[in-house]
Amino acid sequence: MDDNATYKTRPWIPIGIALAVVVFLGLGGLMVMRAESHTNKIALVDTPKGVTVAQARAAQFRSSRNYVGAIEPWLEASVGPQLVSAYVDTVLVRPGSVVKRGDVVATLDCRNTNAGSQMIAAEARAVEARQRAIADESARLQALLDGGFVSSNEAEQKLAQSNAAQAQLDEQRAGLAKNSLAVNDCVLRAPFDGEVATRTTDPGAFLRPGGTVASIVDRSIVRIVGQAPEKDFEVVAPNTKVAVHLVATNEDLDASITRRSPRADFATRTVEFEIDVADPERRLPVGTTGEIRIDVGQPIPTTEIPFRAGSVRGNKVTLFVVEDGIAHSRVVQ
Repeated sequence: MDDNATYKTRPWIPIGIALAVVVFLGLGGLMVMRAESHTNKIALVDTPKGVTVAQARAAQFRSSRNYVGAIEPWLEASVGPQLVSAYVDTVLVRPGSVVKRGDVVATLDCRNTNAGSQMIAAEARAVEARQRAIADESARLQALLDGGFVSSNEAEQKLAQSNAAQAQLDEQRAGLAKNSLAVNDCVLRAPFDGEVATRTTDPGAFLRPGGTVASIVDRSIVRIVGQAPEKDFEVVAPNTKVAVHLVATNEDLDASITRRSPRADFATRTVEFEIDVADPERRLPVGTTGEIRIDVGQPIPTTEIPFRAGSVRGNKVTLFVVEDGIAHSRVVQ
C-alpha cells in the first residue's frame, strides 16, 4: 500500500502532527513571554528608593581629646625581706585587710639569725671586758711611768693594746647592729596605713631578699595617670578641666589635671599627666581604667544630624540632602 492511500484512509495523522506543532510553539512562546516579564528593563541606579528624612538643626561644636588612663593608688609598697633569706613562718593578712602603719604583716623563721645575733652579743661583751682590763692596766702603767718605775716602751705597748681592743670592740658592736637589722627584718610590718592588695606567699615558702609576701596600697587619694601625644603637651597643662568616666564603677566625675611630666618618653613620645582624686571612703578600685576627655578650643557653629545619616571618612562626611522631593548625595566638611 502506498503513502497516499494511507493518508486517505487515516486523515487524522497529519492533523494531529499539526496540532502538536502548534501546541509546542505556543508553550514555547508562553515560556519566553514569562521569562521576559520577570526581566528588569530599568537600570537599578535609575530606580527610586525609599528613604527616611532627619531634620538638621543648628548646634555648637567644640573639639576634644580623649585619652585612656589608669587609676593608681597614692602609695603602693611590696612587703618582703631586705637582708635575710628564710622560710615564711606566718602570714597574717589577706587581700582587702585594713592595716595600720607598723602592723605585723608576716613573720619569718629566723632562728639561725637570732642565734648568730646572740653569739655576736656574747663576743662583744667578752671583748668589752678584755678592753676594760687592758685600759685599766694601761692607765696604771702611765702612772708608774711618771714615777720612773716602768719604761716608756712598755707603757706605749700597753696603750696600743688598749686601742686595738677598743677597735675590736667597735667592730663587734657594728656587727651586732648589722645582725640586729637582720633580726628586725624577720618581722615584716606595714610601712603605712592602707589595705592589702595582694598576698603572694603562704607559710612554708622560702624567701630571699627582694621577695614579696604581700602588697599594700593607700587609696585615700587615687591618681588617674594618662599618656598624651607630644603634640598635646599644652592640652594637658596643669589645672586644665577634664571629664573622667570610671569604667569599673560606671560613674562620671569632673576634675582638673594636677601635674604633668616635663619630658616625653623616648620610646613612645608621650607625655604623662596625673589627676588626683580624693577618695576618703576608698570606693574606687585601683588598677582599673578611666576614660579622660578634655575640651579644646572655642565652640563653633555647626549643623547637627543623626550619626547614622552620614558616612564619616577623615574630616569629611557623605550624606544625602533632600531637594524638591529628591535625595542628592553631598560631601561636606
